[in-house]
Amino acid sequence: MTTTLNVIVDQMVSPVPGGIGRYTEELTRELIRIAPAGCDVAGYVSASSPHDLDTLRTLLPGISAIRSSRLRRRELQWAWALGLGRAAGRGMVHAPSLLAPLGRHNRLGQSGDQVIVTIHDVVPWTHPESLTPRGVAWHKAMARRAHRYADAVIVDTHAVAGQLSEIMDFGDRIRVISAAVSSKLALPVDVDARAKQLGLPEKYLLSVGTLEPRKGLAPLVQSLREARDVDLPLLVVGPPGWGDIDLAKLAVEAGLPDGRVRAMGFLADADLAVALHRASAFVFPSLAEGFGLPVIEAFSLGTPVIHSSDPAVVEVAGGAGITVDLEPQVSYPERLAAAITSVVSDPVLAERLRFAGIDRSKTFSWHDSADKVWQLHADL
Repeated sequence: MTTTLNVIVDQMVSPVPGGIGRYTEELTRELIRIAPAGCDVAGYVSASSPHDLDTLRTLLPGISAIRSSRLRRRELQWAWALGLGRAAGRGMVHAPSLLAPLGRHNRLGQSGDQVIVTIHDVVPWTHPESLTPRGVAWHKAMARRAHRYADAVIVDTHAVAGQLSEIMDFGDRIRVISAAVSSKLALPVDVDARAKQLGLPEKYLLSVGTLEPRKGLAPLVQSLREARDVDLPLLVVGPPGWGDIDLAKLAVEAGLPDGRVRAMGFLADADLAVALHRASAFVFPSLAEGFGLPVIEAFSLGTPVIHSSDPAVVEVAGGAGITVDLEPQVSYPERLAAAITSVVSDPVLAERLRFAGIDRSKTFSWHDSADKVWQLHADL
């Protein structure tokens, strides 16, 4: 008899997959690869097009099946927030986010039903202004359901575990299981050709993240005005998100010349690897994170990293980057400017950060993360 782990993979085919989409893809692929004998992995999504289903099968080789709800994504989100559609929650269910079919069941596992959810950050409580009101309401509603019904809750860092425990007490149900760098994020053989095609300058600063207020892009752009001894362009990789972040407008408001700040949109893994590797420095100014995957992605490619003092990012960086205090916010751009100047003007410091980052990135592994997930389900 085969035991199936049902993974909610819906974020992978969301219009803006973001970091959670990447997390879902990497974790699910590794769960499939190291599945114990007698176990397999199936996926579950909201109502999806044949193209999206084919994409999932391509990205998740070896997945045993993909089940699709009759409800569209938003309908499914609110149905599960209201406790409807519990049929999807039978058996072993793993949710790489709060999107999960949570309802009353026997937590002792005697019924064979178990649901594990993942809470990546506490932004809806600490920085609600950085999300839509609808998004805040949904996350809080799902967290309350997780508090009542989840068999276990995974967080990415001890920082988030501590922050979450101050909001609601999950007791011993919380587990810290980190993310890692994708094996697909590797330098291709045609580095020079790709760099030329991407229009990469000889020297530049790079930032990665969905274009939304929480990512700290506004103070980063302002910091370029403060860093008078640094005349490097800033390239920002990431899809548009919530909040109408217009990099060109931010650059104009900061008094920067045309072309100093450039939005590159979404990049495929090979192109992203080239952009990261060739950057003079990677800057991650985020105001709030649950993990900060781009930081260890930059580490893995030997790029000096400058990051905010958000607790989760500091934990993940482990001292391998330059930490910039978020507070006081009014002078945050000035501190970012100082950090950028120190890295790009000091080759010795940049080289030390390069090796420290490579070493730090090796402490994270999707194999270890997936193994811990399988063990957690087994323990339940």
